[in-house]
Amino acid sequence: MKLTVHTFLTIDGVMQGPGGADEDTTGGFSRGGWLIPFVDEDFGAVVSSWFSQAGAILLGRTTYTMMHRYWSQVTDPDNIVAVKLNGQPKYVASATLRDPEWQHTTVLSGDLIGQVRQLKQQPGGELQVHGSCGLAHTLHQAGLIDEYRLLVVPVTVGKGKRLFPDEAPATGYTLVESRTTSRGAVYSALRPAPFEAGRVGDPADGSEAM
Repeated sequence: MKLTVHTFLTIDGVMQGPGGADEDTTGGFSRGGWLIPFVDEDFGAVVSSWFSQAGAILLGRTTYTMMHRYWSQVTDPDNIVAVKLNGQPKYVASATLRDPEWQHTTVLSGDLIGQVRQLKQQPGGELQVHGSCGLAHTLHQAGLIDEYRLLVVPVTVGKGKRLFPDEAPATGYTLVESRTTSRGAVYSALRPAPFEAGRVGDPADGSEAM
């Protein structure tokens, strides 16, 4: 399976608490809910397109708990997000969770990287990570992510959990899809590529035209 990471970001790179003030207050974060003003039909179409490709869902413990609380109650058969989250296999990375409660869920503990490598070898649709900041950091560090799908909204919050922390390895990316919503959110699908650097005035990278 192809491992894809999906997240909402501010333009200063924060992914914490997009859906509400009380969603994730870790570290005293008080600026949650920054995503809501930018949700529109275009936004919904992007998110629906994500879930339509899901073969299984991989989540960190915090995101899993938040999603379970809400989405396990949504039974609309026309809601692709609910259908996928409730019906597809789910995996949650946790060293302490014993009874996941949400149907079709397997807890991954111990050698997480090894278990994710095994999941990627299975046939089927995508193995999708949604949110799950700490898990995304671990998978990025291990070089296991095949594609990043980012919805960046035009707001800054100044602090909070970031998708790429200071210690993240340098990585280049190839843009494979991009669009802008009617409210100004920018969607980008990116595939990791080798990190490259140059210098201004180098004809090889076209910077001499600057």
